[in-house]
Amino acid sequence: MYAIVEIAGQQFKVSKDLKVYVHRLTNEEGSKVSFDKVLLLDDNGNVTLGAPAIEGASVEAKVLQHLKGDKVIVFKKKRRKGYKKRNGHRQSLTQIVIEGIAATGAKKAAPKKAVVEAEVTDVAVEAPKVKKAPKAKKEDTQD
Repeated sequence: MYAIVEIAGQQFKVSKDLKVYVHRLTNEEGSKVSFDKVLLLDDNGNVTLGAPAIEGASVEAKVLQHLKGDKVIVFKKKRRKGYKKRNGHRQSLTQIVIEGIAATGAKKAAPKKAVVEAEVTDVAVEAPKVKKAPKAKKEDTQD
């Protein structure tokens, strides 16, 4: 069984007991986290697609550690101009381990209060009509 889930803005193919490096999460090390945005679920050939996410499905994970990734060098150059810039950074990552994939019955976050839309009456507001300028008459220039 595997699932494609969106974690911190990226999509990952995950299965049980898989260790994944994701963008830094705000959870503490050792805490459990649940991801509700499951896009695809495969249960031994039985594929379920979400539109965009599957209702009631979730992926449970545990935060193992927070760390920094390898250094990435950014080098910019314009030839024949003497322009060179060297820069780099290390991405902040979180290592998580997938503990389980729940197809249904997952705890759903409290639904947001439904926005009551005011009923629009049949009053149509018409734009003011613009009068067109009269066309110029052609004059005969025969002399």
